[in-house]
Amino acid sequence: MPAQSTTDEDFDSVHVCLTDEPLEPMVAATSSEEPLLAHPDAGAMLWFHGVTRRKTVQGDRVTVTKELSYTAHREMAVKQLRELAHNAVQEFTLHRVVILHRMGVVPIGQASVIVGCSSSHRVASLNAVATIMDRLKKDVPIWKQERFESGDRQWIHPSPTTDDPTTH
Repeated sequence: MPAQSTTDEDFDSVHVCLTDEPLEPMVAATSSEEPLLAHPDAGAMLWFHGVTRRKTVQGDRVTVTKELSYTAHREMAVKQLRELAHNAVQEFTLHRVVILHRMGVVPIGQASVIVGCSSSHRVASLNAVATIMDRLKKDVPIWKQERFESGDRQWIHPSPTTDDPTTH
């Protein structure tokens, strides 16, 4: 029997999911026998986990978060996440892109977003993950509400300062 060849067309390069369930069980896919990022030409696989943190420091002001809550225009969000992932495949010459985003309440220490990329070389995946996160926060109709220990709530609007470590 002749050997079968495997082409890129045999692989779906993008996996996107919005879920109300915790993402932690999905993390098992990052280390399973056939990880979501696996590709015979991948020399790099990179995962980013965005996790709810307890404290935010802005200058001399410290706020303590109780939890985050996410809501979305789901159909549009999934469509835009797929488009974002496919664009990243082209822009960064990636083999695979995975974007998982949790909806609803996300307690301290749990992941709200997981982004994974595989590529032939590490630089492409490193650059792609950062770009995907920036574009996801800016363009995808997913909204975040921060709930503080004080009982106050605030809708968070992504901006260049949202992820600037010098302001947190």
